Amino acid sequence: MTAVAPVVTVHVWGVPARAVPRAVSRIALDRRPLRNHPGLTFAKLLGTGSGTTFAVTDADLTHWAVLAVWDSQQAAASFERSRVVRRWDAMSDERLRLVLDPYASKGLWSGREPFGRPQRTAGHGPVAALTRARLRPRLAPQFWRSVRPVSEELRASPGLLLSLGIGEAPVGLQGTFSLWRSEEDLTRFAYQRPEHQTVVRRTRELGWYSEELFARFDVVAASGGYQGQPVASQA
Repeated sequence: MTAVAPVVTVHVWGVPARAVPRAVSRIALDRRPLRNHPGLTFAKLLGTGSGTTFAVTDADLTHWAVLAVWDSQQAAASFERSRVVRRWDAMSDERLRLVLDPYASKGLWSGREPFGRPQRTAGHGPVAALTRARLRPRLAPQFWRSVRPVSEELRASPGLLLSLGIGEAPVGLQGTFSLWRSEEDLTRFAYQRPEHQTVVRRTRELGWYSEELFARFDVVAASGGYQGQPVASQA
């Protein structure tokens, strides 16, 4: 029997400064209703940031995200009508929604393989990349010193449409989410940019992470924007 490919959704909400306390509370209060939504197989409520150093100073308290994995398109669509989404929409002044189809994933997130083990070629449209890791506390200072040049290199990369840091906690549990015009642009950054290759090599040598995951996705649908820029028109 052929396994059904998971449907991945990413929501990023931008809230005005006055709504930040409500957003912080919703990150805690929405865990149970999100977990109980029919068809959900994996989910994370996430803070966001610039992703420059992954330290606390990178945090962006006006943008929050939900990454969810569904067992069907119908389950993903029904989430749009849920109280979780309606509450976030009501307090937000900006919203980005992406529907993603994983084509490559390696590693674990909270001890699980949330996107399965897809191994196929990317489509011909925009793609997204997600990296996340659990830092070994004693090695965190070395990691923070090394990652800034990679972040600067990333932002200068041709074909990059969006990049943000994501985190489950202020320090130690973090990652990046990026959106690219094509698989070729993403691959060029991943394998040809010198600073990025240096960090990849040092990761293998030093063992910065106690858990890590790397995943790539075709962008099936995109709506809304991020930091005042429409993303749907680019993707």
